[in-house]
Amino acid sequence: MPETIPIVLASTSTIRKQLLQEAGVDFETVASRYDEERAKAALQRNGVEVPELVVILAKEKARKVSGKRPEALVIGCDQVLEIDGVMLSKAGSKEDALDQMKRLRGNNHRLYSAVVMMEGTREVWRHIGKATLFMRDLSDEFLECYIERYWDSVRETVGNYKIENGQTQLFEKIEGDYYSILGLPLKNVLSYLDVRGLITK
Repeated sequence: MPETIPIVLASTSTIRKQLLQEAGVDFETVASRYDEERAKAALQRNGVEVPELVVILAKEKARKVSGKRPEALVIGCDQVLEIDGVMLSKAGSKEDALDQMKRLRGNNHRLYSAVVMMEGTREVWRHIGKATLFMRDLSDEFLECYIERYWDSVRETVGNYKIENGQTQLFEKIEGDYYSILGLPLKNVLSYLDVRGLITK
């Protein structure tokens, strides 16, 4: 017998909402109001590795919302970019974005996208997706024009790009899960929801 538990996405991310909507998932969104930048800094000071860190952040976002909606299946998500063992956060300005892009060019970096689902105080599922992206060795002029053109679109992204908007021209090679690059390992999420009978076939 299919379950009728409500699904809540603990995120206001436009792309995550779009992915779930297009997959036919019936859900609502609630902002977690979680201070992730402060939490990231504390976890890094304590030496937490990036793959573990991203799961902790996703779980805390789910936990914050699940406390208010204990009757629901709450989906918490987080994405982290790591290059040469260092985690990059979202750029706060065009200047920061340009500096980050210069660091990424001619190099490879990893995107980790974690999902943790909770019901009340109980974690019921978790998954971490990974993708490795190899950025072309782009000129300063190209990057300056790119940031100027796309800043309003990418300012809320990790890495300052959206491959779903045709920005694959930045990369010479991409390995791993496409949906993890978008911030939600969708196929894995749908598989779990399917097992629970929470999506329409």
